[in-house]
Order: sequence, then C-alpha cells, then structure tokens
Amino acid sequence: MLTVSGIYLHEHGSPVLQNISFAQPAGRKLALTGESGAGKSTLLQIVAGLIQPSAGEVRVAGSRVRGPAETLVPGHPGVAYLSQKSELPHSLRVEQVLRYANKRPEAEAQQLYELCRIEHLLSRRTDQLSGGEQQRVALARLLLGSPHLLLLDEPFSNLDRSHKRALQAILEDIGARLSVTCLLVSHDAADTLPWADEIMVLRRGQLVQQGTPEQIYQQPVDEYTAALFGDYNLIDGPDRRALLPAGTRLPKNTALLIRPEQLVVSASPLDRSVRGVVIAIRYFGEYHELEFSLRETVVKARVNQVAVAPGDKVYLAISPGAGWTVRK
Repeated sequence: MLTVSGIYLHEHGSPVLQNISFAQPAGRKLALTGESGAGKSTLLQIVAGLIQPSAGEVRVAGSRVRGPAETLVPGHPGVAYLSQKSELPHSLRVEQVLRYANKRPEAEAQQLYELCRIEHLLSRRTDQLSGGEQQRVALARLLLGSPHLLLLDEPFSNLDRSHKRALQAILEDIGARLSVTCLLVSHDAADTLPWADEIMVLRRGQLVQQGTPEQIYQQPVDEYTAALFGDYNLIDGPDRRALLPAGTRLPKNTALLIRPEQLVVSASPLDRSVRGVVIAIRYFGEYHELEFSLRETVVKARVNQVAVAPGDKVYLAISPGAGWTVRK
C-alpha cells in the first residue's frame, strides 16, 4: 500500500528528516512516534503530498505521490489526511458538510455515520459540536471519499478521556469494516501500543527502531525509546552482574534497562537476585509501585499485592522470560 524510500528534508539548511525508508502493507496498522520535534507530523505530511521532500519518493499503491512543487492541488488520490484540528466549515449543518463530501451510495454513507457515531449530530451546526464530535465528523467526511490510506496526525491530542476512547474504538473498526489502511502519528504510548501492528520510532529526523509493540516496549534499542513507552530502571555495577545469568558478558560502561513490572520481589533469595531495602510504597489503583535501594542505585517494581513495608529487606530478580536490554 505505502512505500517510502530515502526521504530527506532540509529547511533553512538544517536537516529535518534523514534517509527515512519503510513499507506498509495493506491493512497493517502502523504508528509513528517520537518526542516533539522528531519529524513525525512532517513525515506524515510528505506522505500525504502536502510537503515537498528534498530527496526520496513516496508511492501509494504503486503511484508516486507528488508534492506541492509538482502539482497545483496538494494531496494524492486515495489518501486522506486528518490533522490535529478538525478544520470543518464554520456554521454549516453537519449533514451539509457530509453531503458535499460524499462519494458513496446513501446506504453506505448511513452505515459510515453509525460507525463514526455521528448519526445523532447530522442536524447540528459545526460550531455546536464539542472537540471530540468535530473530530469524528471530520473523520467521517474523509471516509466518505473512499480513501485507501488514512493518515492520522495526533488525532487524540485535544480530546478528553471519553471522546478519546470513542475515537479509538472507531479506528479499531475502520480497517476491518472499510478496508482502509491506517498510519497514525502520536507521542503517547497509550495510543500506539494497544492499537498498532507495528511501531516506528523517530528521533531528530532519523528512524531509530521499528518493530512490533512488544519488541519496542520490552527491547528498546536505547534509553530514548524506552522513555517514550513508560517507566524503566537502569541497573549497573555489581547489581547488574548479580541479576544476569552466569557467564553473561556485557560491554563495559553499560547498564541493564528493565521495566518495573519485569522485576520479581521476594522475601527470600532467588536464583540470580539482588538484595534491596524498601524505601517507598505507592498505590496506583491497578498496581502498587515499590521503590528499593540497591547497592548503587534506586529501582522501582510493580506488584499487585503488597506484603512488605518501608524498611524491609527483600530480593529482586528479573521475571522469567522477561525481555531486557542494554543501555549503551
């Protein structure tokens, strides 16, 4: 469906994107993530044909996407781009906005309104809608054009929890029911981990890791990637050596990068464990977070039930089968 090859972009003499290449098969949900300024939205707009790259090309279903320097009307047939702002015409009724955009039979359009949960909004004016309602109407307007590729630029960034969950549920259904391939940009792990089939991580305009959500979360290539997807511990020195299987060799000046839930807490010594002292216990509803002082560092672990108190001495080990990585 989508092939991005050797994309570069320079602005005012500075690199914005550097040698970005990837492919997205039809039906596969792909997410782009990274810190603010990493180049995520810029890359998405290049894919949409809204920004001209300095080098490289984008192809959708084999057809090359032309940028604004090559065509009078920016954009590409079969590609729909949903920005962070809904950009609906002001003061028109929703049914008018949708009627102008509709390229589907009326029965299909009605099914799409139900899918986007906007059938009860058709008689309202666009300036009478909440932010979440505007976003769903804007999405429906794009889908009425029967796109093959849907680009979503931070679609949840301005939504409250209830509207965010509603839009997430809609996006789950779009691919299966409408045969639309989705590429989503977000900086929030809660948006990408449960939704995506594959995640790409950008840093300063470069692609630093690409893989399944499980790979990205459990085996991040560096500390930057780990931080994007949640809390983590860095363990080095003698504590690191005690936790790893006997005979494991690691380069000097490296540290283990382990998620809090990947640590096991025990009152008695475990195979390949380190001793620590409980210094804090915090309740987060779904779990308790325990903070420990080891010989050379402080680490956190997550448990469902607490059987210790501050000041207790306990043992920590890496959960069997848990992934861990090395910070260079």
